[in-house]
Amino acid sequence: MSRKSENTRTDIYARITDRIVADLEKGVRPWVQPWSARNMSGRVSRPLRHNGQPYSGLNVLLLWSESVASGFMTATWMTLRQANELGAHVRKGETGATVVYASRFTKTEKDAGGGEVERDIPFLKAYTVFNCDQIDGLPDHYYRHPKPAPKPLERIEHADRFFDNTGAEVRYGGDRAYYSPASDHIQLPQPEQFRDMASFVATRAHETSHNADI
Repeated sequence: MSRKSENTRTDIYARITDRIVADLEKGVRPWVQPWSARNMSGRVSRPLRHNGQPYSGLNVLLLWSESVASGFMTATWMTLRQANELGAHVRKGETGATVVYASRFTKTEKDAGGGEVERDIPFLKAYTVFNCDQIDGLPDHYYRHPKPAPKPLERIEHADRFFDNTGAEVRYGGDRAYYSPASDHIQLPQPEQFRDMASFVATRAHETSHNADI
C-alpha cells in the first residue's frame, strides 16, 4: 500500500472515530433520560442501500448516529447519482453522511528473481450518501412515515413563554438533548417523546442553563 493510500485510510478512520466520540460526549445517560423512542416505532431499523440491501459493519453505527441526530424517519440511503438515476434530487443545502467501503484487489508484480507474484492489496474508500428524507421526487415506497402519537401532551404555557423570552434557539429532532456552543443552539427530542411535560420543561431548562448568554 502506498503512503498516500495509508494516509487516506488513516484520515477516514480518524474522522469516523472523532464522530463517534463526539456522539458519546453529547449523549444523555440512559438511566436519567426522561424521554423514550416510543414515537420512533417502526423508524429504527438497519440502514438500507438504495436497492434494499442492508449496510453492515461500521456503516450501521455511522448511519444510525446520523439518523438519530437528524431525526430521519426512513431507513434507506443513497448517493447523489443514485437519486438522480431515479428521477429524484437531493434538496439544496442538505449535508450527506460518510460511509466506507473496504475491499482488496490482487496485483501481479515481479519478484527479485524476475518471477511473477500476486499481492493482495487492501483499500478503503469513503463516499457520501443521503437519507431519503433529504431527497425529493423518489417513488413512494422509499418514504416511511411514523404513526402519530396517540395522545399529545398538553404544553405548559407559562413555561413556554419564559423560554421564548430567553431568545435561545431550539431545534427539535433526534433522540438526544444538548447545547451546542459551536452553533449556539439547543437540541431537544420532540416534546411528545417525553414521558410528561414536566420532564420536557426540566430538560429544556437544564440545556438552556448551558447557554452563557442567557
